[in-house]
Amino acid sequence: MGSVQIVTTVLAAAITAVAVWLAVRAVLKMVAVIRLGQPAPERFADKGTRAKTMLVETAGHTRMLRWGVVGAAHWFVMVGFIVLSLLVLEAYFEVVSPTGGLPLIGGLAVYGLVTEVIAVLGTVGILVLIAIRVRNRPTRPGGRSRFTGSTMWQGYFVEAVVLAVLVMGFVIRGFKVATDHFEYPLWATPVSHALGALLPAWPAGVSVAALIKIAISMTWLIVIALNVTMGVAWHRFLAFFNIFFKREPARPAGSGLGPLRPMTSNGKPLDFEEADPEKDQFGVAQVEQFTWKGLLDFSTCTECGRCQSQCPAWNTGKPLSPKLLVLSLRDHAYAKAPYLLAGGGKDLTGEEKATAAQLAHLDVLTLAEADKPLIGDAEAGGVIDPDVLWSCTTCGACVEQCPVDIEHVDHIVDMRRYQVLIESSFPSEAGVMLRNLENKGNPWGAPQNTREDWTKGLGFEVPRVGEVDDFEYLFWVGCAGAFEDRAKKTTRAVATLLNEAGVSFAILGEGETCSGDPARRIGNEFVFQMLAQQNVETLNEAFEGREPAKRKIVATCPHCFNTLGNEYGQLGGEFEVVHHTQLLAHLVSTGRLTPVQPVDGGVTYHDPCYLGRHNRVFAAPREVLGSAIGGGGGTVGTLTEMPRNSERSFCCGAGGARMWMEEKIGKRINVDRVEEAMSTGARTVAVGCPFCSTMLNDGVNGKGAGEQVEVVDVASVLLRSVKPDTAPGEKETAPTTG
Repeated sequence: MGSVQIVTTVLAAAITAVAVWLAVRAVLKMVAVIRLGQPAPERFADKGTRAKTMLVETAGHTRMLRWGVVGAAHWFVMVGFIVLSLLVLEAYFEVVSPTGGLPLIGGLAVYGLVTEVIAVLGTVGILVLIAIRVRNRPTRPGGRSRFTGSTMWQGYFVEAVVLAVLVMGFVIRGFKVATDHFEYPLWATPVSHALGALLPAWPAGVSVAALIKIAISMTWLIVIALNVTMGVAWHRFLAFFNIFFKREPARPAGSGLGPLRPMTSNGKPLDFEEADPEKDQFGVAQVEQFTWKGLLDFSTCTECGRCQSQCPAWNTGKPLSPKLLVLSLRDHAYAKAPYLLAGGGKDLTGEEKATAAQLAHLDVLTLAEADKPLIGDAEAGGVIDPDVLWSCTTCGACVEQCPVDIEHVDHIVDMRRYQVLIESSFPSEAGVMLRNLENKGNPWGAPQNTREDWTKGLGFEVPRVGEVDDFEYLFWVGCAGAFEDRAKKTTRAVATLLNEAGVSFAILGEGETCSGDPARRIGNEFVFQMLAQQNVETLNEAFEGREPAKRKIVATCPHCFNTLGNEYGQLGGEFEVVHHTQLLAHLVSTGRLTPVQPVDGGVTYHDPCYLGRHNRVFAAPREVLGSAIGGGGGTVGTLTEMPRNSERSFCCGAGGARMWMEEKIGKRINVDRVEEAMSTGARTVAVGCPFCSTMLNDGVNGKGAGEQVEVVDVASVLLRSVKPDTAPGEKETAPTTG
């Protein structure tokens, strides 16, 4: 070992020792913070499925690759980081000796080839990612960037380190080539050989370059160890765990979509009949009241901004950014952690749990952080502003796009639950809706004895449960379908089509009440459970004696469809629920309904969030519309898609109980969506949800385009094609403004 090698070896050992010590300390701190969260025992169930899902998502990059070039570039960088860690390890042998290398595999030509290819592709990948970050920098002219609010220096630092490590790997190999110490042939490592032809034959060059490579790598480790909230770096370790522990690893809609997580206290579902607000946790009022998985979510955020770029609230000038919300909770959790780890914290009555002696060593900034309310405006110094909390439509776009499976919607609703149930703090106009749900069983406050008025004048009898011996489907009409004028036309159209196809069905009539969706998503779990338990009891009685697979329900409202199919199981109601577009698509494909009249003027389709993104029903409504547009006879018409469709469909603005709240900040979400629909040139905007119908019709009226554009349900489009002689009253026209 020469003098150069002695120096490089000592320096490499020293910086590595410091980096490893700091990294271990950082990991222990992160684990301690995450363990502050509440129990979530269900996250440990079905480990086999969890492991499989985690491996598929990470190795296959199934979520990232939906972004095309970005996903491919990130995959090469990820693989490069994992595989080329061996080259960092090899550098420790090279600082000791210029001819050093990894034992066993170090001299294999195939190893040289694989690492060469990965290094080249990783270099290209990181350059692409750097270019994308620079092109989308928040300071660029022309609109908001998905990186707005991200800690940009951290992103640039991480990307620069990756690039430098890859370049130094080639430099080391180049010096080995130049000094004739390289063990791999030209065909396996052409880039290294080409670089070696340009470098001088400096024997110490290998060891010096290896030291630089180690120093860069360990500097990176030191920096992230000193910044435990540096998600852009830590996500490459935490993502594996966050994906493994996702809520429902086997669910095709993805974790955090579809049903909401039930209210829990100390890891157990909350029983409202026995719950005590002084002993049981009602929602989330303090950051430590999130589950440990919630704290892991916050720690894992990569600050990539994909959630932000798809959020309807953020895109229309609202203060909500799912990314910034998660980052605020993350930063607050880690700033408050010393206080919590010292034994501090408030019990459910608001009393301090720690003694003065336990808190005596804490600095004033930590204590100030501990006193911050989780929800509060600027004057109150809250972590999350109320306008942020109430801007969410629970559309799930953030959850859909997150590459590391953060469950934003669950966390938002958990905070809403405390505000509604304990603080009684929510937008005032929503109070009318909640009172109507409690007193009338529907959000509009309509008399229960008018639930069946939509059946009048249909020309055929609509059977009620109990009046017929048997039926194949229970037709869940829903509150909108029973009381709202536009939605009643959809209900009539579906009933007419089912009757035309010879499908035996029955309704509950006055025995039906609200599914509870708006109550649950605004945060009033108590009202939701009251309504849901009543419906489960009614439905179980209606299906008495049937096995779950034959308890078939068809619903026209995606919110009811989601609630009955995905959430009633939490309360003992197991049903097979289909959306009306799924049933209609089946009836068309089997020849029981035959479109005969083509639809003129062009049709575009708006994917309802709770039908498409939350429940993955994308094909059925398009199949129905394609048949109707073509007019049958085996002809399938062409649907004009909006730029944002399917998984990336833009929300109408009504979800998350926003249907009953005023939109006072920024541009109206429904207007933004209507402008996109109108840009297609289609005269008919087809929908599959009564909320979407109301919101888009209002948007069309606001644009003064009621004579040019019609918003109509898929069922009504099909009915016009199947029965062109349908009464004019079935046509849904957007009323024009005066």
